Amino acid sequence: MKFGTKAVHAGVKPDPATGAIMTPVFQTSTYAQASPGKHKGFEYSRTQNPTRMALEQSISALENGKHGLCFASGMAAIDTLVKTLNPGDEVISTDDLYGGSYRLFTRVYEKYGIKFHFVNLTEKEKVSSLINDKTRLIWVETPTNPMMTVVDIPALVEMVKGRGILVAVDNTFATPYLQQPLDLGADVVMHSVTKYLAGHSDVVMGALVVNDDALAEQLYFLQNSSGAVPGPQDSFLTLRGIKTLHLRMQRHCENAAIIADFLSGHAALEKVYWPGYTSHPNHDVAQKQMKAFGGMLSMQLKGDKKETFRVMEKFKVFTIAESLGGVESLCNHPVTMTHASIPPHERERLGITDSLIRLSVGIEDADDLLDDLQQALG
Repeated sequence: MKFGTKAVHAGVKPDPATGAIMTPVFQTSTYAQASPGKHKGFEYSRTQNPTRMALEQSISALENGKHGLCFASGMAAIDTLVKTLNPGDEVISTDDLYGGSYRLFTRVYEKYGIKFHFVNLTEKEKVSSLINDKTRLIWVETPTNPMMTVVDIPALVEMVKGRGILVAVDNTFATPYLQQPLDLGADVVMHSVTKYLAGHSDVVMGALVVNDDALAEQLYFLQNSSGAVPGPQDSFLTLRGIKTLHLRMQRHCENAAIIADFLSGHAALEKVYWPGYTSHPNHDVAQKQMKAFGGMLSMQLKGDKKETFRVMEKFKVFTIAESLGGVESLCNHPVTMTHASIPPHERERLGITDSLIRLSVGIEDADDLLDDLQQALG
């Protein structure tokens, strides 16, 4: 089944009771049992809910995975994965990553004896030097947030093959429409479903997708035990959003390419970060493992923080806001907003400066987005 057909149909079947095309919102906490322990596959909605189950099957199918699990947020999904680790275990992580992930790793889990190494995962020698008999997980963002570094997933997988090390990929920026990490050898895919999968800035949710049965059983146990699950209404909204994922992603990518072309060499900018440029250091990798280059890009102004804020405040179509991946175009100041949790010296080292703006390019008419950029930068 092709991707667009899966987006519309995977996990979703007409309701047998009514024939409803859309999966009903099963707004219930519990389910009747004919006898103690004798039920129709559902006991309690923290453990399983029919609306959520349809969504989990849909997301799993889009990633060509076997098991899908949904959570109350992307951070809850990452939290559940890290809970599979033990004190003394080590994690090698992308150094350029979402501030919330960095905060969870360093301020929550380091005190429980889990050690995190942050490194540029495109530098194979540095990664190799950190791998030891305590390494249990490689945490990958690709493209990274906000510097748009593209990590070679198959190369990382090959590096740790046979060593009992999981490779987990945050696929939020690319979505399964552009990149399918499990097919590239990864063990786990994570999504902030809030973003492109739901696509309409109206839910907060996360997901994990795996193929390994034993790992899935462990994750299902933690999902049920910790209880950070999404409700049926959010699951319904996300099922609806996924039906147009392929169409939205086509437009996101088309608009981002037009904007990247416009911004290239712009007099007001120091640099533009977008993997579609042939000058991008990981362009060849992006071409190899992604269907297109996505709807995200970052631009560094020549001015200072004050000038950067002035530009952002002048936008009329782009909205200053957290998050990304909705149908509307957003602009973000990582230093102040999404990456404030990362220490200043680390941000500076990575290039996350006061003059950096991250753009989430929406599906509006490209001409209106170009006009907005022209007037704000001009």
